[in-house]
Amino acid sequence: MLDQPHVLQRPLLPLEPGPPLDERRGEERTPPRENAETRHRRYLRAVRRAFPVVYTRDVKTSAAFYGKLLGFAKQYQFPPDSDEPGYVGMRRDESDLGIVHESSPQRLIGQSIGDGPRFELFVYVDDVDDTVGRMRDASVPILREPEDMPWGERVAFVADPDGNPVTLAASAESA
Repeated sequence: MLDQPHVLQRPLLPLEPGPPLDERRGEERTPPRENAETRHRRYLRAVRRAFPVVYTRDVKTSAAFYGKLLGFAKQYQFPPDSDEPGYVGMRRDESDLGIVHESSPQRLIGQSIGDGPRFELFVYVDDVDDTVGRMRDASVPILREPEDMPWGERVAFVADPDGNPVTLAASAESA
């Protein structure tokens, strides 16, 4: 593997199914305490999906934005106990999002990222107007105020900490 701070250095081995019954005593064995690498291996084993990865100048700030303001929960961080993570994996319901430092594509694949928006994330919320209000209170740039669209959704656009557009949407009836 590449010698990168946010890439695991050891190969990940499959986990054993557990915990089986201890046949001698008829008791359930206590599973070993999970460390960060074991949790990551379990996570990788369960993964059979695709998700976007956000390139950011500040992983911690972006993770806080998506967590506090859009309801994503941190599932994984590497390095695990660092105050300055290189990567954070997040989840909201069935949607996953990766957040990695903007230097990652240069280190991993030899490519630089551009200066403009790098993606647009479309997020369904319960109430667009309320969510925009919370974003405004948190000093998030509002790119476009809530508006009913001809296809039946109410949408608004805000910017994440790196200026990438995030579309907030709900059914026009529920908004």
